[in-house]
Amino acid sequence: MTEELVQLVDDDGTPLGTAPKATVHTEHTPLHLAFSCHVFGPDGRVLVTRRALSKRTWPGVWSNAFCGHPAPGEAFDDAIRRRAQQELGLSIASIEPVLPDFRYRAVDASGIVEFEVCPVFRAVASADPAPNPDEVSEWAWSDVGDFRSAVAAAPYAFSPWLVMQLDALAAQGR
Repeated sequence: MTEELVQLVDDDGTPLGTAPKATVHTEHTPLHLAFSCHVFGPDGRVLVTRRALSKRTWPGVWSNAFCGHPAPGEAFDDAIRRRAQQELGLSIASIEPVLPDFRYRAVDASGIVEFEVCPVFRAVASADPAPNPDEVSEWAWSDVGDFRSAVAAAPYAFSPWLVMQLDALAAQGR
């Protein structure tokens, strides 16, 4: 198996090089390129996942369907499809950007930093996920309004990037 690399970027998103994913998330994480994807079912419900307890950052918190890092030279759509399969065993369609300029920095309880230029996408799936247990411990389809209410009531139970994304989407009237 080939070592997974992340793309390091400057404040403007200009590529600076690469680093091994296994070494980049530390207390001094450099700014790098990522993506986040919200998956909807044909009935309009949104897929929410609980991060596996073995995850290095934010273990056990609930979040959007999945996130990932495009490989150097990999198009976002290709990376999103790849990660949907790897993490959730899902085929997805209708990928579209919803927050193309999203970026964030967050520090988890262990001191590990996430620092990402992280465009946010939405996609559609027509089947239930079959998640990789190293990535996802639980999942559920949720009514969007109920999901937003849960996040607003208990933001500490959700990933910080999800909370920020929902705030940004609400500010856009989405």
